[in-house]
Amino acid sequence: MRGRTRTAIGIGLILLIGAGLVTLFQAPIATALFGRMVEQRVGRDVTAGLPDGLHVILCGTGSPFPDSSRAGPCTAIVAGKRLFVVDAGEGGARNLMLMGVPVGRVERLFLTHFHSDHIDGLGPMMLLRWAGTPSTVPLPVAGPTGVEAVIAGFNIAHAADNGYRTAHHGPAIMPPSGAGAIAFPFAPPPAGTGLVILDKDGLRVTAFRVDHAPVSPAVGYRFDYKGRSVVISGDTIFSPSLVTAARGTDLLVHEALQPVLVKRLTAALEARDIRNTAQVTRDILTYHTTPEQAADAARLAGAKALVFNHIVPPLPLRFAYPAFLGGARQHYGGPITIGEDGMMFTLPAGGASMTEQRLL
Repeated sequence: MRGRTRTAIGIGLILLIGAGLVTLFQAPIATALFGRMVEQRVGRDVTAGLPDGLHVILCGTGSPFPDSSRAGPCTAIVAGKRLFVVDAGEGGARNLMLMGVPVGRVERLFLTHFHSDHIDGLGPMMLLRWAGTPSTVPLPVAGPTGVEAVIAGFNIAHAADNGYRTAHHGPAIMPPSGAGAIAFPFAPPPAGTGLVILDKDGLRVTAFRVDHAPVSPAVGYRFDYKGRSVVISGDTIFSPSLVTAARGTDLLVHEALQPVLVKRLTAALEARDIRNTAQVTRDILTYHTTPEQAADAARLAGAKALVFNHIVPPLPLRFAYPAFLGGARQHYGGPITIGEDGMMFTLPAGGASMTEQRLL
C-alpha cells in the first residue's frame, strides 16, 4: 500500500513539475509551434499540383440561416490553371484562403443573382484578390443585368478603405488601379436556351435562366473544359431550363431545401411567438428546390453525380443528413453528396472518373 502511495505521490509531483515547466516556457513553445504552422501554410497553393481538368471546390454551402459550419454560397472552379468563383457569400473568401486556394489568382467571379447571401462576401473577395497579387485591375464580376448597380455600391462602400490601404502599404503593394471590382453584365437568355459568356483556352462558360421568382434575374452556370463539365444551379425552384442546360453533365451542384425540416423550424418559431421569422420560413418554401426535386433534375438531365449546396435549414450534425435527403435516392440512382465547406471534386480532363478530397 505504501509503495502505491509513494508511486502516486511521485507521479503527482512529476505532473506538477511538468505543468510548471509548460507554463514557464509556454511563450517560446507557442512561438515555435506557430512558426511551424506558418512554414506549412503560408504560400500554400493546393491548386498547383492538380491534374489537368475541372476541379470544383465548395467554399460555402450555407444559406442566410446562421450556421457555424457553413459559409454563404460560394463555389470555386479550377479549369486547368485558371481559377473562377461562382457567388461570394459571407466567409467564402476566408475559406478559400484557409484551404490554400490563392484568391489573388481569381480570374473572374460569376454571380447567379443578387440575394444578399450570395454577394455579402464580395468585399473580402475584392480585398484578398487585390492584396494577393498585387492586382493592377479590379476583380471582374460577371452577372445578369443589374450587376452594375451591385458592383457600383460595393465600390462606393469600400472606397475609403481602398484609399487607406494604398496610403499605408504604398502603390507598389496595393495599386489603386487594382482596387474594387468591375461589372460585366449580360442579358439572361430566354428559358431553355444558353448564353456563352466566356469561351477561351478550351473553357466555355454558359449562363442559363432559372426560376427564383420574385427574384429576377436569376441564372445558373455550366462550365465545359476538355470533355468534362459541371453545372451550378444558383437558387431556383425545379427548373426545366436547368435540366436542359445540365444534359450529360459530370457534376450537378444544386441548391436544396428540405420542407419537412423547415416546417419543424416554423412550428418552433410560432410556438415562441417569433412571428416575423416564422413567416419568412413559410415563404422560402415557394422558391427553392427540395432534395427530391433536385434528384429529379439530375435524373432527367442524365447528370453523372449530384452535390447539394445552399443547405436549408442548417443541419446540426451529419446524423441529420438522411432526414435532409428525404426520398432523394429513390428519385436518382447516381451518387448524391450533401456538400460541406472544404470539399473538392476532381474531374480529370478527357476521363470519366471523379474523386473527392477535403481541404478543410
